[in-house]
Amino acid sequence: MTLSTPPRNLTLAVTGASGSIYAAEMLRALEREERVAKVNLIVSENALRVFAEEMQISGRTNVVEKILGHGSAKIENHPVADIGANVASGSYPSDAMIVLPCSMGTLAGIANGMAANLIQRAADVSLKEQRPLILCVRETPLNRIHLRNMQLASDAGATIFPVIPTLYNLPRSTTDMARQFVERVLAHVGLPQPGAFQWKADRPASS
Repeated sequence: MTLSTPPRNLTLAVTGASGSIYAAEMLRALEREERVAKVNLIVSENALRVFAEEMQISGRTNVVEKILGHGSAKIENHPVADIGANVASGSYPSDAMIVLPCSMGTLAGIANGMAANLIQRAADVSLKEQRPLILCVRETPLNRIHLRNMQLASDAGATIFPVIPTLYNLPRSTTDMARQFVERVLAHVGLPQPGAFQWKADRPASS
């Protein structure tokens, strides 16, 4: 499901799959995005470990400040164990949820309705309320369990949006790759970014 109007209130979940650079670029983009008034951030324990290994960002506190270099008035960080947080309720007006990156464990929990932590519960709420849920899965190769869970989540209403960087825009760095992917995800939920690369077919040669 794609929103007809830009979302004002977004939930962003970060799980323990490799690819913390994507989550960091998403946070930076959402902080800049004036159409988004509120971001509810949930970072799993395994994601914190990946941040430490891949980006040398350590500790359970001040994650947003460490990524952005400053605090944020609109990004609220929720503990993954806090099942009483606002996004755990269908009455809370969240417009869409993005899980970036989405580990196979998180995918399994969402696809099978486990709701064992705040990430899974918030995703479950998105599905039951028929709100956009974007699962940016990150794994390779995929076994049959992974593929089955993707099908289950898709059948329930989620969008499976694999973390696959583009090359046709000639990226100069991994940051360029991550930024282009984030821009594609945001466009999918109704937040196209200025300056984002868009493929244009070659014009036919004039006769």
